[in-house]
Amino acid sequence: MNITYIIGVIAAFGVMVVGMMQGGDGGFLTPNQIMNFVDGASVFITIGCTFAVLIASFPIPTLTSIPKHFKVLMNAKKYDPMAIIDRLVELAQVARKNGLLALEEMGNQESDPFFKQCIMLVVDNNDADQAREIMMNDIEQSSARHEDAAGMYDKASSVAPAFGMVGTLVGLINMLKGMDVTGEGGASTIGTSMGTALITTLYGCVLAHMIFGPIATQLRQRDEEETLCKLIIVEGIMSIQAGANPKFLREKLLTFLSQKQRSDDGGGKKSRKGDE
Repeated sequence: MNITYIIGVIAAFGVMVVGMMQGGDGGFLTPNQIMNFVDGASVFITIGCTFAVLIASFPIPTLTSIPKHFKVLMNAKKYDPMAIIDRLVELAQVARKNGLLALEEMGNQESDPFFKQCIMLVVDNNDADQAREIMMNDIEQSSARHEDAAGMYDKASSVAPAFGMVGTLVGLINMLKGMDVTGEGGASTIGTSMGTALITTLYGCVLAHMIFGPIATQLRQRDEEETLCKLIIVEGIMSIQAGANPKFLREKLLTFLSQKQRSDDGGGKKSRKGDE
């Protein structure tokens, strides 16, 4: 569970609501006055137009993947580079004792399609350069697809404030068209009408910076984590094909991680005893 994302979004909305309730004299507004920030027409214009533009800008497969995006976003611990390093060291030990063909059975047991593909490439005794080219191309294409997904939320983040402003203009036009300063109470309604018109701008900013923006950032972080793990797999598999020593392989793969990631993991230290 991506607890930081949940806490951040809830906290942002909570602070905003408290700010809405805070009166100019330091007191709190009544619940009825909170309804000043709720307007059905503003919601319809801002949200409806934003999603309509997304439908017009992206293909159906990208749009139908939105539930999958949220699943990836909420899974903060899906990628474990230390576990992958331990697995690669295990594969290196088997390969040194029994040869590369012994890795075929272990490869069939892998649940990660990319990891399995990389193992089978070296088991089939493919040329090292060609095998690396295939692996790296897979990483590049996967990262490009992930960037397209994050780009959809970037697009939504950019158009939501624009349609918030469109809603404001619509409200102002209607206000000016219906205003009669010579009539009874005509000028006194300007403030109320202006406040209603500005609500759509508020909705656009909320959508952009409290919903769509964090989603795009989180998806890019998941992509960076996945790419790191895949690069570790590629380097590990190619080293195994070259006959690298398991202990040396571990030290080599650890260079992909920060010092904190290396020191915080206890599993790596335990596995080193097995390498010796």
